[in-house]
Amino acid sequence: MTAFKPEIPSTRPYLIRALHEWCADNGFSPYIAVQVDASVRVPMEFVKNGEIVLNVSMDATSSLKLGNDFIEFKARFGGVAREIIVPVSHVIAIYARENGQGMAFPAPPAAVPGPSVDADEGSSDLEADTHARGGALRSVPTDPASHPTEPGDEPDPPSPARPGGKPQLKRVK
Repeated sequence: MTAFKPEIPSTRPYLIRALHEWCADNGFSPYIAVQVDASVRVPMEFVKNGEIVLNVSMDATSSLKLGNDFIEFKARFGGVAREIIVPVSHVIAIYARENGQGMAFPAPPAAVPGPSVDADEGSSDLEADTHARGGALRSVPTDPASHPTEPGDEPDPPSPARPGGKPQLKRVK
């Protein structure tokens, strides 16, 4: 007779919370790259190639909940408050905008195609950012100037040059 073995919970939500806290403790802006399908509730006008990158800092969100199953928060897009709901399984990376350090995760299994809710027009006060480069590691912005800014925002100072010219995520073990 075989003993019942419960499924081990994913480490992904715990790692996301830990890296979010690390970013906050060090004055960095935590960003998440999300693979979008019908189960993800984000402003679809900012989705490109099935991915969206969202600023999940405390300054950019309200009512942020980093749960085991979902990341939920409210943010302003084009001056309109919107509710964002992201299944944790669809987070493909979390990283600090300022230096690119963070962690990438495997993409979710075959996603359910189709648009999600909330497709209003307008620019994002949340700094929704998407990239046509594709892939989780390549979703990480390579240039702070590539982030949208509002009038009056000060651009971030350029990060120091790295050998090879490409920023990379560091694998945390």
